[in-house]
Formats: sequence, C-alpha cells, structure tokens
Amino acid sequence: MTDTPAISLKKVHLTLGEGAGRVHILKGIDLDIEKGTSVGLVGPSGSGKSTLLMVMAGLERADEGNVSVAGSELGPLSEDQLARFRGRNVGIIFQSFHLVPNMTALENVAVPLELAGDPSAFDKAKAELEAVGLGHRLQHYPAQLSGGEQQRVAVARALVVEPEILIADEPTGNLDDSTGTQIVELMFNVQRERKTTLVLVTHDPGLAERCDRMIRVRSGEIEEAQLGETDLQKEVSA
Repeated sequence: MTDTPAISLKKVHLTLGEGAGRVHILKGIDLDIEKGTSVGLVGPSGSGKSTLLMVMAGLERADEGNVSVAGSELGPLSEDQLARFRGRNVGIIFQSFHLVPNMTALENVAVPLELAGDPSAFDKAKAELEAVGLGHRLQHYPAQLSGGEQQRVAVARALVVEPEILIADEPTGNLDDSTGTQIVELMFNVQRERKTTLVLVTHDPGLAERCDRMIRVRSGEIEEAQLGETDLQKEVSA
C-alpha cells in the first residue's frame, strides 16, 4: 500500500434538485480508499451510495468538500478536463451496460481509446475482448449478444484504458444468478491481477463481503465501514 489513497473524500456534501424539490444527498462524507483494494458500498435504496460512486467517478460534482481521485483534485477541473481525466484513470461499469447499439463489440470497446487518439485502439480492444472470453464475438452488435456478453463488453470497455480505478454500479443487477457470478469472478480476477482499485455498489451483501472493505451508507452518511471477507481472512491467518 502507498500513503496516498486512490480515492479521498473530505467533508463532501451534494444537493440535487431545485427549489422545494432540493434534496441533500451526501452529508459530510469522509472516506479514504487505498490503492489496489476492493470496496463494496451497500445501503438501502435512496441512501446515496450510487451518487457517492458518481462523485468518485467525476460524473457528479460535490457542492462542498474535496474529492481527490488518482492523485488529482477534481473540484477545479472543467468538464472537458474531467472527461479527459476519466478517460485516462477511471473505468466505469453500469448496470444497464450502456453500449452503443449501432456499434459492434469491437467498436464499443475501442471508443475510449479512439477518443484519446490512440492509434492502436482496435488492436487493444480486440485483446481486451479476448481477455474477457469474447474473441469470437468481435463483430457482433449488442442486440446479438446475451446480457452476460453485453456486460463482458462493458467490462472490456472499462478496462481497455488500463484505469487505476474501476467503478461498478450494480454490475450484476440485470443478470441472472449464474451469469452474474461469472461477471463477479471476472471483475475480482482483473482487480487482483492488475492491482486495480475496485469500488462497487451492490444490494448483495454476499458480494460486498467479498471485498476488502464493506461500507454501509444510510441517509447520505457513512454509517459503518468494516473489513470484508478478504481482510478478515488475512487477519485470522496473521
């Protein structure tokens, strides 16, 4: 571990909506996530856990407080600078895949590299799809793929830029149990092999417990942060 966290939030507040509809979503969040660890965010619907994840990814801006990700303070960055930062440092996996329907699997995975001007975009995209077991589906469109295959494409797209941080919002939410288990194993294997920092939101306590840390969020506040299965096993064997 290094002294500098992969993600650091200090006194973070976020309010969404206008007028009487304004809602105080995040309330003074303090949280450090160490490099190379896996963290599961759990809590009831509406607790703010997905919003917290989006703040970490730079997709939502905090109203107050400091957000530092991969060594960069996000607050001062413009929208264009934030987009470039995410393209280099953060891979994002959504519950609903978010693939471009008129692009093949290969094209979907190559997109972030093309936007960054990488001349090897398609070669790297092909290698990443092969790594997630879809080397035979390169030219298939999302509608021709199963849900599990679409999520594998989404995982490959998130990983192709070799991000320091992997963010996943209910990555198995639209999948059956068997397929969801395969995606979970894929994510944890990648996290271990590449020493990526993994932060995921899940309603599944069993999945969260597999992480190094499980953090409970309630009413926009950190209610509890505890060791997950991995670190508990380390402590027992120490």
